Amino acid sequence: MKYIIIVLAFLAMSCNNKAEDAHAHNEDGSHVGEEIPRLSHTIWTDKTELFVEFPALIVGNGSKFAAHFTVLDNHQPVRDGSVTVSLIKDGKGIRNMVDAPSSPGIFSPAIQPKEAGNYQLVFELATPEYSDKISIDDVVVYATTDEALEALGTEEEDEGISFLKEQAWKIDFQTAPVVSGKIYDVINTSGVWMPSPGSTKSLAAKSNGVVDFKVNNLTEGTAVKQGQLLMSLNSQGLASNNLSTDIASAKATFQQAKSEYERKKELYESKIVPKSEFEKVESSFEIAKANYQSLVSGVSGGSKQIRAPFDGFIKSITVSNGDYVEQGVALVTIGTHQSRVLKAQLAPNYGLAMGNVQGIWYQDNDNLWKDVTDAEGKILSIGKDVERENPLISVFAEVNANVDMPIGSLTPVQIAMGNATQNTMIPVNALLEDYGSYSVIVQLSGESFERRPVQIGKRNGENVEILEGLQVGEVVVTTGAYQVKMASMSGSTPAHGHEH
Repeated sequence: MKYIIIVLAFLAMSCNNKAEDAHAHNEDGSHVGEEIPRLSHTIWTDKTELFVEFPALIVGNGSKFAAHFTVLDNHQPVRDGSVTVSLIKDGKGIRNMVDAPSSPGIFSPAIQPKEAGNYQLVFELATPEYSDKISIDDVVVYATTDEALEALGTEEEDEGISFLKEQAWKIDFQTAPVVSGKIYDVINTSGVWMPSPGSTKSLAAKSNGVVDFKVNNLTEGTAVKQGQLLMSLNSQGLASNNLSTDIASAKATFQQAKSEYERKKELYESKIVPKSEFEKVESSFEIAKANYQSLVSGVSGGSKQIRAPFDGFIKSITVSNGDYVEQGVALVTIGTHQSRVLKAQLAPNYGLAMGNVQGIWYQDNDNLWKDVTDAEGKILSIGKDVERENPLISVFAEVNANVDMPIGSLTPVQIAMGNATQNTMIPVNALLEDYGSYSVIVQLSGESFERRPVQIGKRNGENVEILEGLQVGEVVVTTGAYQVKMASMSGSTPAHGHEH
């Protein structure tokens, strides 16, 4: 009987404990087991993308932020620097600073609010390269967890494509905002690259001598730097036209003429010799001086040096190592990629004239569209006459940007003309094409994306008009869209690689 009483007492105690557990509370009065809702914000500035996740702010509770900072120029994580987070109301507040990321791109400051209300949440980023300030308005601090739960509810599963910041940071990835811009009617044609005046220069022998190459494997296409020694002309050992002998003779003549000039100058200033006699001596001195300076210019070790006049490449070589050449013979021609003329041709019925042409775009060696006006390029001229054998109008444009394409090669060209219309546009690289239909990857938040069909209009170089599917201010993926697309087809959501 005694054992039965003990068992019954134990069961009664167990039931009481269960009842207490079912009604247990946190220190703030909320029920134990109810998870604090999490919030997230994504904000873009001109320099930075901030994607921040944190538990709802509750009086007395410490909230730790997972603040992901991405440098927009190269879409890489911020690896060095500090972040200060401030919670501000009526000009007052609290702040906390961390002086380094907890992992590349992720900073983890914490805040413990003291009073409920509406606040401004400010993140101040300071890196060795730049600083940025990002504000989030109307951030609510709740009095209790129950109040936060009632206001925010439970967290719902995001239906977008999950692609973590850590994934994007590891690949070639880039985004761009959807903007409103000018869209032109364009003429699609092709152009041919031609050398521009001054983009090539032939170097000739300035004295007689034997050619000595100073660059190993000097061939056509070899890259050269301004001032680089390419070859020298050596006349040592030659019985005639010896540079050292010519320099010595020119120096003696120059010194003699200089002495005579200085003597006559004193006499002329003293009005002992007439002006005509002094001018004759002065002329002889100037000629001797110029001749001597010309001979010694570019001479080192008794050899005449041939140096590259600018950065570029060897376009042609007309001599061989060891050849004897005479003064004036062409030795080498240097070309540059920095300046070209782009010649395009089109039918005259388009009515193209300098007055209505608005721009010209071309594709570079990487198939990227470029504007001829980059690096101060310009449209040079538009032909007015056509020939019977070639009834096309020629359009010439100067391109000063680096063009790593051979002279004479072809490239796609777009010529904008007429009046522009204002419409939504995105970089053409953002487009995904499937059997004639187009879509883009839209960034909904820092780590959430969606694939959205779009209807496109005119293409203007690197930009394309969007007729339907996007709103100005949205953000699309321009590089790495295929990887996000593949993530949407994998059927699984990758686990977060950082603390949440």
